[in-house]
This record gives sequence, C-alpha cells and structure tokens, in this order.
Amino acid sequence: MKSAIPAFALPPIISATLLTTAFMISISLSLAAQQPVSNSVDAQREAMHKLSFLAGHWSGPATIVGGPGEPLHLTQREDVEYKLDGLVLLIEGKSTSADGKVAFSALATIAYDDASHTYHFRAYNAGHYLDTELSVPANGFSWSFTAGPAHIVNTMHLTEKGEWDEVTEVTVGGNPPHRSVDMQLQHQP
Repeated sequence: MKSAIPAFALPPIISATLLTTAFMISISLSLAAQQPVSNSVDAQREAMHKLSFLAGHWSGPATIVGGPGEPLHLTQREDVEYKLDGLVLLIEGKSTSADGKVAFSALATIAYDDASHTYHFRAYNAGHYLDTELSVPANGFSWSFTAGPAHIVNTMHLTEKGEWDEVTEVTVGGNPPHRSVDMQLQHQP
C-alpha cells in the first residue's frame, strides 16, 4: 500500500540545526525548572529594609594589625546606597593614610534571596572576590569565611551613639582569635 503523503526530507544542515535548537531549548527549560522561584520582590525589599540604617556616608578611624610591628592607622570611608529600587545594597569602602594615599579599597553588594531566606554578601578587593552568607541581627551584620588554616569573622553593629563599630577577627588553627581590623565610623551629613 502506498502512502498518499509524499516523503519530505530536510537538507542535512537544516536538520542538524533544528535538532541542535530543539536540544538547547530542552536543556534551557530543564535548567529553568531547577532554578529557585522568587516568591516576591516585595519580600526581598522588606528584608533589605532591615539594613536601611547603613545607608549614607560614614567616616572614621580604622586600625589594621597585620602581624608583628606597628598597627596601621587609617581613615576609613564607607559609602552605602540602595540600588535596583531597594533590592541591592552597594557598599564602597576606602581607607586612606595620613598623607591621603589609598591603602585599601573594596566594593561589596548585599542582596536577599527570598527562596532560601538568606542574605548574600559579595565583596571585591584587589582583583579578588568573596561570596558568603550575611547574618543580619538587629542593627548590625556579620559574615565569615575560611582561607586555608585561617577563619575570618567580621562583625558590625551600631553603638548606642549611632556609630558603625566593626571588628574583624582571625583565628588560625587552635590559637585564640586575633583582632586584625577595628573601625569606628560616624554617619556623615
């Protein structure tokens, strides 16, 4: 018995292109289905609002102890502003020496993932970056990471005077924590 529908063949190049396109669409849909679904942009903004006390310009003394020898005394400036309609907090920090030379600069972002209910902190400095979770207790924040044998914990809180008090402690092995950074910043007009 013969078919009334004539056979239709695509040229090999078109056939391969269609097959590749179908495969890519299939993979894309599969990956998209695995991504966490954002519950609400409003929930993200509400969570980010808990950090609103940081917004603005801050400046004050910073002391860095890197090892043996004299500590380094600098002036620290932190410029903090919301971006993307309150969904991301952008923090730019810069330390200068008494002669005005930049000794340290960094840029960081904070965002809230409503699917996992976590704050994410990403910081950039000197060609490196760090991704970690951020803890947000009342009027403060904390983040930590491990680098080789060292565990670094950074904690910030507002003092009763409204000052930005931030401390970084480094623990190596079983040794007690060593305070490596100490900042006390005042909110600038």
